[in-house]
Amino acid sequence: MEATAPIRIGVAGVGTVGASLIRLIERHGNDLAVRSGRSIMVNGVSARDRGKDRGVDLSGMAWFDDPVALAGDPGSDIFVELIGGAGGPAREAVETAIMSGKHVVTANKALLADCGTELARKAEAAGVSLNFEAAAAGGIPIIKTLRETLAGNTVSRIYGILNGTCNYILTRMEKEKIGFEECLADAQRLGYAESDPSFDIGGQDAAHKLALLTAIAFGTEVDSTSLYVEGISSISPADFEAADELGYRIRLLGVACRTESGIEQRVHPTMIPRSSAIAHIDGVTNAVAVEADFVGQLILCGPGAGGEATASSVMSDIADIARGDRVGTFGRPASDLEPYRRAAMRAHEGGYYVRLSVFDRPGAFAAIAGRMAERGISLESIVQRHRAPRTTAPGHLVPVEPAPVIMITYDTAEAEIRAALDTIKSDGHIAETPQMIRIEQFD
Repeated sequence: MEATAPIRIGVAGVGTVGASLIRLIERHGNDLAVRSGRSIMVNGVSARDRGKDRGVDLSGMAWFDDPVALAGDPGSDIFVELIGGAGGPAREAVETAIMSGKHVVTANKALLADCGTELARKAEAAGVSLNFEAAAAGGIPIIKTLRETLAGNTVSRIYGILNGTCNYILTRMEKEKIGFEECLADAQRLGYAESDPSFDIGGQDAAHKLALLTAIAFGTEVDSTSLYVEGISSISPADFEAADELGYRIRLLGVACRTESGIEQRVHPTMIPRSSAIAHIDGVTNAVAVEADFVGQLILCGPGAGGEATASSVMSDIADIARGDRVGTFGRPASDLEPYRRAAMRAHEGGYYVRLSVFDRPGAFAAIAGRMAERGISLESIVQRHRAPRTTAPGHLVPVEPAPVIMITYDTAEAEIRAALDTIKSDGHIAETPQMIRIEQFD
């Protein structure tokens, strides 16, 4: 392939992102040729429905019903995988493209979280690039920042808001004081949440993205099975009310940090101080913060999804390949990635917020405090809220049960607080499953 020849692309998956990518190339073709040193053209496409109107002209492009056939076709130099899914045709097509000596650009976080290390080794052996800027945080250039811009830094912690659906729901619940189910229904109606939203609201989507960022930040093999993952469905208006009184906001965060015993990865709802920069990221916006030794802290924010934003990141990867820029899939040769070593359980710095629904009985409150003390858990504050009694007949008042009790702990190990809460629940003093949210002290 001559250096001045056009670089030819095969695009598998012509949905929202694929159509936006084709539109971007059509609109900015001249500028792309100047910036990358060669013209870029879409030579072939593959999708399930040939007759669907996608708002772009596909008539000059070869059509492939099978994405694997497109991946192996000699008529393209770069295979762009926008199908999605951890296995099936997406994986087969990517492996076929690599074996055919083609560079691969993908937005498939599930695929890379599942077998990214293996694919990186195959790409390295074949002498081709495997780029995935669009697989984590949409239009935010966090992959390039970690792989290239921060190459001279040692990263100690990376965290962020990695799922726009969850951030949209939590933002609306907080500002409009509405429940989770009502807000989720609105998000589905507006197109911010899928008809089956479990992958987003359960935290798995954010976990896949965090696993990829962790591998680059800390030079480890991808391990998406060692994350602690918790979704947002248990968050209630009562939690937002308490967070506001305490000076916090609630966000679903992905957090990865280096410790003496290994790497810690977790995705969960988090209370963060209102004074921190990331606390002000609202709606569908994503944000990623990186803490490193020479630059200190960097925060990148922007659209985490959407056709145009994601296509922009895909195009960035294509332009790098067109210019001849080569960098290891995870910032270093795949052979140099260290085995992932999960960090040992340790005290959580920042403590925990705990909300209990306690039956108004003599001794219940003292018993709960005693269970915490048995596990060595120190309480920073305790708030017991008494609701007004309910009138059932003229002059006859019946206390409303149960009463909410909110506790803030000092730093403690999660295993201890979970064990204490299990015991409290089995004692029969609370009416509902305890709510526990980590508190993070970000700048």
